[in-house]
Amino acid sequence: MNWKRKDLLGLQNLSAEEIKLILDTAVPMKEILGRAIKKVPALRGRTVVTLFYEPSTRTRTSFELAAKYLSADSVNISTATSSVVKGETLKDTARTLAAMGADVVILRHPMAGAPNLLARTIRAAVINAGDGAHEHPTQALLDMFTVREKKGELAGLNVAIIGDVLHSRVARSNIWGFTKMGARVRICGPATMIPPEIEATGVQVCTRIEEALDGADVVMMLRIQLERQQQGLFPSIREYARLFGLNRERLALARPGALVMHPGPMNRGVEISPEVADGINSVINEQVTNGVAVRMALLYLLGGGGIPDA
Repeated sequence: MNWKRKDLLGLQNLSAEEIKLILDTAVPMKEILGRAIKKVPALRGRTVVTLFYEPSTRTRTSFELAAKYLSADSVNISTATSSVVKGETLKDTARTLAAMGADVVILRHPMAGAPNLLARTIRAAVINAGDGAHEHPTQALLDMFTVREKKGELAGLNVAIIGDVLHSRVARSNIWGFTKMGARVRICGPATMIPPEIEATGVQVCTRIEEALDGADVVMMLRIQLERQQQGLFPSIREYARLFGLNRERLALARPGALVMHPGPMNRGVEISPEVADGINSVINEQVTNGVAVRMALLYLLGGGGIPDA
């Protein structure tokens, strides 16, 4: 199968075949990361722009490294020091970047749907690096890549996603991705943090963490956004940790060899205990490494991998 889309805006509208193509393409990309010289000329002459309206460490850095390893020219736009602070609109910023010759624009934005608007505005390929509480497709892809690498396949696995599902773009993309690939997904968290009618996506809603963990092959903990505490969505941080935190005793309810995942950054001692975060079941650091490989694969597929025409 060949990649035919101009953009990667989310996983909701991708097919299982398209997801598999991305994951398969990431395999040789990870091999490149193991070399002494991490450099191939696949995107030489292409220009990749990262445009982030929200703070980011892992996603932004991994995209920038991915572009460099593929020999693309990368430009980092910090909105705090750009014309955005003077009132420039997203459309005008995008048109400016396109006029400068950008081939791929990677956008993180606090408003859901912003990457879709950008994709309709410019001819360059657009990659959604997180839009509001909507989707974070590249995080879900690296999560699926990590699980497939460890478990061999995704179909038939039991995946438990625990925490603030309501506000989590990571959870939404993982729900779409894992269910399309044949996994069974359970979600769990405080009732105030479970989206209404989420069962329509094919997930099972659990009210107790023990129920979600029972027989799980993959346990994905979500970051508690501490600012939500100010909204009274749960009684206290201590209470949340007691009811929904992952510790060694609770992890024992999952299947032997269950993978423990977290998109980061972690609140140690809140959603996950230090001994679990650093334990033998944890693949959190491998998620970071695999994030570079998956984003290399996406840049290759969307950036027209190969030497550009003269």
